[in-house]
Amino acid sequence: MTDASSSSTPPARAARPQPPAGDAPRLRVLAAMSGGVDSAVAAARAAEAGHDVTGVHLALSANPKSFRTGARGCCTIEDSRDARRAADVIGIPFYVWDLAERFREDVVEDFVAEYEAGRTPNPCLRCNEKIKFAALLDKALALGFDAVCTGHYATVVTRDDGTRELHRASDAAKDQSYVLGVLDARQLAHAMFPLGDTLTSKDEIREEAERRGLAVANKPDSHDICFIADGDTQGFLAGRLGTAEGDIVDEEGRRLGTHEGAYGFTIGQRKGLRIGHPAPDGKPRYVLDISPVDNTVTVGPAASLDVTGLTAVKPRWCGLAPDGPGTYTAQLRAHGGETEVTAEPAQDGQELRVRFTEPVRGVAPGQAIVLYDGTRVIGSATIATTERARPAGAVNG
Repeated sequence: MTDASSSSTPPARAARPQPPAGDAPRLRVLAAMSGGVDSAVAAARAAEAGHDVTGVHLALSANPKSFRTGARGCCTIEDSRDARRAADVIGIPFYVWDLAERFREDVVEDFVAEYEAGRTPNPCLRCNEKIKFAALLDKALALGFDAVCTGHYATVVTRDDGTRELHRASDAAKDQSYVLGVLDARQLAHAMFPLGDTLTSKDEIREEAERRGLAVANKPDSHDICFIADGDTQGFLAGRLGTAEGDIVDEEGRRLGTHEGAYGFTIGQRKGLRIGHPAPDGKPRYVLDISPVDNTVTVGPAASLDVTGLTAVKPRWCGLAPDGPGTYTAQLRAHGGETEVTAEPAQDGQELRVRFTEPVRGVAPGQAIVLYDGTRVIGSATIATTERARPAGAVNG
């Protein structure tokens, strides 16, 4: 994906005639433009604020045609062209940067390895951590940019002492702070989210794009996982990991059926179990456990999904790490609600121990837990183990 304006090193640029409003400094900003409406409006707002903005589209596939076509993904040739047209309308330079190899190693291979190990990863969160605010930010800083701008819905607040905090977006319905909870203090210091502090609906964002003459105004949002072309996650994993028949068992170990790969299941899953006969009480069964060692999937009643606590690993803090136990709210999935917890980092700083005030259901190893203090994001960690309210083998009640 190369052309005359796809050079990897943007040239030095003349200053814009208008300064930012008020006392805000004029920054040299690299705007990540996916080809969608959010990132296009974010880049336009940054430029309108008087910053020196350069647009960049990340080529994340060595063969973009193998990724989703049309407007559902963020890695296609069509998307790069949409991003270029938006940059032309905004009046900013535009480049395409090839990060396909880094994306394959840090996101795609990690996704496959996590499922193979019986965990449930979040590739969007990993992409933000490893690609947009690691690989991209490092390159941007090396080239003299001050900040990376994206179309995420989240807010950065600068305190009186100059430190920065990550907060939820003003519009809770569009908030994306969960997938940004992996940003550390250094990355947050160079992050810009122009959409996060506006109480506007998505329709209003589209209307703004149309007023600005951006052709992506009516482009559908992206869906699913960008690197799985047809949306068939199980088929994608089968192609990478192969098929391996194993048993589906109940909590007492009784064999109920078979499957073609434990990686095709997630904790809390109800549909697609293909068990030929109902539970004795006639109630639905859910996936309770996935064991990659013996390729076994355990199913049982909904009550067995209740979790009272967990241990998470690889904590990342959006500022200073907590120095002891604290009470927070936690979010466990990208579109999930909040639940009250007490949490404490281990003394070695490598684990986070969490207790839920009330049991929560369907928590899966591999997912991220993000802690909040009000609207402020405290940090994120990857769930390693869970504590169940109802031990395996308990009598249904």
